[in-house]
Amino acid sequence: MSLSVLIIPTECGLYCPIGDFYIDAWQPVDRVVITHAHSDHALRGSKRYLVAEACAGILRKRLGSDIVVDSIPYGQSISINGVNVSLHPAGHVLGSAQVRLEHRGEVWVFSGDYKTAPDPTCTPFELVPCHTFITECTFGLPLYRWREPAALASEINAWWRQNIEHGRTSILLAYALGKAQRVLSMLHPGHGPILLHGAVYALTEIYRDQGVGLPAAIHATADAAKAHRGRAIVIAPPGAEGSPWIRKFHPESVAVASGWMQVRGQKRRHAVDRGFVLSDHVDWPNLLATISATGATHVIATHGYTGPLVRFLRERGLSAEEYPTRFTGETDEQADQIESTGHPGAT
Repeated sequence: MSLSVLIIPTECGLYCPIGDFYIDAWQPVDRVVITHAHSDHALRGSKRYLVAEACAGILRKRLGSDIVVDSIPYGQSISINGVNVSLHPAGHVLGSAQVRLEHRGEVWVFSGDYKTAPDPTCTPFELVPCHTFITECTFGLPLYRWREPAALASEINAWWRQNIEHGRTSILLAYALGKAQRVLSMLHPGHGPILLHGAVYALTEIYRDQGVGLPAAIHATADAAKAHRGRAIVIAPPGAEGSPWIRKFHPESVAVASGWMQVRGQKRRHAVDRGFVLSDHVDWPNLLATISATGATHVIATHGYTGPLVRFLRERGLSAEEYPTRFTGETDEQADQIESTGHPGAT
């Protein structure tokens, strides 16, 4: 067990009592370290935010240009009330970070959301050795095992080509931040035009501004929809599902890209034609491999299947416990809808 407790759960979120700051607080606080800009981890209203450099622009886009943001490069350490804090790539989305805390030789790492699979749209996950590892486990069950990205890309492009042959517009639902850009990176532009919903388009421009290479794509306006109907693939947030916005692409075939598609019945629940198993969270084998590789002697599980993971680790002799959080994993629809100028039907 750790010599000192560097992070505790509170009603405002995870808190470092020695440094007097929060991590991904779910209520406004004086000082908060943000792991990434998804809406369940980044809340407007705090006095001061600390993020990785690559996250700053996205955070301002989502929370407002008037927030006070401090940013540091990955790996650079700063002292906050005697606690050395550094941010390290989490491989989740652009600018996502793990938070490393060190105090008197004790090292804790909060993973935030992370994945270890290859993704050309963000900095790869970096393993950070520690004594205590606080890990997400959104997909922390043995049934969640992801396929190689290249195989999935081939499947998505084949679906698009098939839809073109039948004169249908392909609409692929993916979270506006991270998942959408990852899907975009998988597409073969030679098949046809690529259109982006307004929420996706705005964030994709930030990716391009930071040097992330992505295929050319255009804003999915009404005129673009009319001009490219039956040939285009359109990337839109999940909030667009079943909305009037989709009608302008008719006839269409709708698919969802999500880790939840691993479970039978999820495609039917979404009332879509196809489900592609694609997640920006770590799967079960790599979750266990990461926990082991950190060298942590104490593991704390946060959002997801915390109970099963803790039991599994304890059965193997590791010290493990749960921290309650309000993080939700792959459910960022609220921010997607807000960025759609108030409702999912906007362009």
